[in-house]
Amino acid sequence: MIDFAWYPVWRRNFLVWKKLAGPSLLGNLADPMLYMLGLGYGLGRLLPAVEGVPYLNFLAAGTLAYSVMNSATFETLYSAFSRMHVQKTWDAILNTPLTLKDVMLGELMWATSKSLLSGIAILLVIAVLGLYADFALLLALLPVAVLTGFCFAGMGLAINAVSPNYDFFLYYFTLAITPMVLLGGVFYPPSALPDWLAAIAAWLPLTHAVELARPLVLGRIPDGIGLHVFMLLAYGVVGFWAALALTRKRLLR
Repeated sequence: MIDFAWYPVWRRNFLVWKKLAGPSLLGNLADPMLYMLGLGYGLGRLLPAVEGVPYLNFLAAGTLAYSVMNSATFETLYSAFSRMHVQKTWDAILNTPLTLKDVMLGELMWATSKSLLSGIAILLVIAVLGLYADFALLLALLPVAVLTGFCFAGMGLAINAVSPNYDFFLYYFTLAITPMVLLGGVFYPPSALPDWLAAIAAWLPLTHAVELARPLVLGRIPDGIGLHVFMLLAYGVVGFWAALALTRKRLLR
């Protein structure tokens, strides 16, 4: 029997977010939009076609994956940390019949849901600007966004479990998120990298998200779908269970 004990936690976060939904969506949308339109139109005018398409079309899929990653990461770092430490929301919930696993599953599902909204926003921009080749394949980006959000939500919760304060998150962004953005195929194909660096990039979760998203935007079925899906799920599942164990240890100190 499927257990939905985490749902009240998800619903609580949703009701709080709904009060500031407009500014929240605008904040999640502004940064990737600046990258896509600024680089896509500005830098794109100076570049030849990339993989046979205009640079703006090439960049669109990377921007979607980047946006989903950012949304899930910020939600499981800054917002979840606030609920766990500053607002003591988790303490209050744990005084109910819900368990720590329920709380963290609720956080995982909420971050995944919120990141999907960011993905849908970018998807609408791609559709309005006509940057896609096949509308049916474009809709297949929705499950890719869910997988990507799940992956980075699990990883973010693991970092949240060991963070002593907000400043600690800067290490994660500097040492993990930024290298993934630069090496994961968001701005250029990984084939442009030296072989040794491309081999490292092939293990990065964002690379797998982009490898699923970009062909769909360009009107092709991605190669190696099973591998990419498996890697995103693996990063998310391992991240979540590590987060649960580390958070339980932290709260029992």
